This record gives sequence, structure tokens and C-alpha cells, in this order.
Amino acid sequence: MKVLGIIPARFGSTRFPGKPLIDIAGKSMIQRVYEQASKSVMISEVVVATDDQRIFDHVKSFGGKSLMTSENHSNGTERCGEVIKHYSDVDVVINIQGDEPLIKPQQLEKVIALFDDSEVKIGTLAKKIDDIESIENPNRVKVVLDANSDALYFSRYAIPFNKNNSNTAHYKHIGIYAWRLSTLKELLKLESCELEKSESLEQLRWMYNGYKLRVAETTIETPNIDTPEDLEEVLSLLNQ
Repeated sequence: MKVLGIIPARFGSTRFPGKPLIDIAGKSMIQRVYEQASKSVMISEVVVATDDQRIFDHVKSFGGKSLMTSENHSNGTERCGEVIKHYSDVDVVINIQGDEPLIKPQQLEKVIALFDDSEVKIGTLAKKIDDIESIENPNRVKVVLDANSDALYFSRYAIPFNKNNSNTAHYKHIGIYAWRLSTLKELLKLESCELEKSESLEQLRWMYNGYKLRVAETTIETPNIDTPEDLEEVLSLLNQ
């Protein structure tokens, strides 16, 4: 199985402009993500998809592979869709978050391993939630699974609602997506739906149109950098 790893990287972040190029203990964030993803023995090739010449040139400077993409994409999935026009011989495409410099190869491989099952078209990750604050936090996306570990629904709401104070597990969605190449091409043709708009979750567009997402459970969660304040947490973990 040939797997292409794509790292979408925008320069114009609203909350943290230029964050792919910030210095994290001597290396840029995008270099750290690239090097971590490249450690996976299950990924055949890693490429950064960017809309900015500065990021493109920087990736080339440390020996990485990069492709320039349009500035008009609304999300990482669309940016991946432009990249795959250059790759017709891959089986699976995995979208690697460009703002997680401590991402573990094991996380990526958990998702990729799902495709050993020929029925799986889309794969992603979830982690059991242990604290009530995260369950009730709308910035933490929750997922409910069926008996086959396929997603029943994703929500910012605390699902499932624990009416009877049972020991029902809650799972946080970890936003790493992988698709079969043919499936990604199909998803890119779908129109947005009201569920997606309501929750602001693009995967609900896929589910609304009948696509299943197989979910692998992980115990690993690495911090992402959305703001300058988040950088301090990453630096602290690196020092440890």
C-alpha cells in the first residue's frame, strides 16, 4: 500500500500569522512536523502543500518536498485535493496537521493501519476523554462510535448525553484524516450541508452523503499551536 502524507501549511493564520515558520528550539514548526511524519515506515512520501513562497522555499532549504497550491482553498482537504493531481499511483492519502510539531509517527500509523480492511474508505483517530471539562467544552469535538468503530456522529456537544449517570465512555476526535485516493476525489465534489454548517465540522458533509469513517482509538495526544501562548506548552514538553 503506497501512502502519501500531505502537510497543508498556510502562512496567513488569523490568530497566529506565519506560524509554520516560527522557531521552536532551533527548528521551524513545519520542519518539525515534516521530520516527525517522515519517521513513519508506513508513509511512502511526505509533501508540504502551501500557498506561500516563503514556506515553499524554507521546506526546500531543509531538504523537504513542497508544492505550491492555490490561496483560495477553504480547508486542508481541498488543499490535499490539489496535491493529488500530481499523484495518480498512491493508494491512501493522509492529511497531517501542520501545527502539531510533536506529532508521533505512531498516531499516523494507527490511522493508516485501518486501511488493511478493504471496506475502509476514510480513517481518523479518537481518544477517550477522562475529564468533564473537556466533555463539556465545545472546542473539543466528540465522536460516538458503533460496534464496528465507525463514527455514528461528531459534535461539539457532550455526546452521548449521560441521562442516567452511567459509565458510558466519551471520545475526543483527533483531527487526522486519511482517505483512499478514489474516495478523496469523490468527497471533493460534495456540496456543503446544513449539519456541517451547524457544527462547523467538514466530516459531517461526508457522513451526510453516506460515507463511513472508521475510527482508531489512541492514547496519544500531542498539542497543536493555534496561538503564541500555545508555543510555551510545546517548548516545555521539548525541554522535558
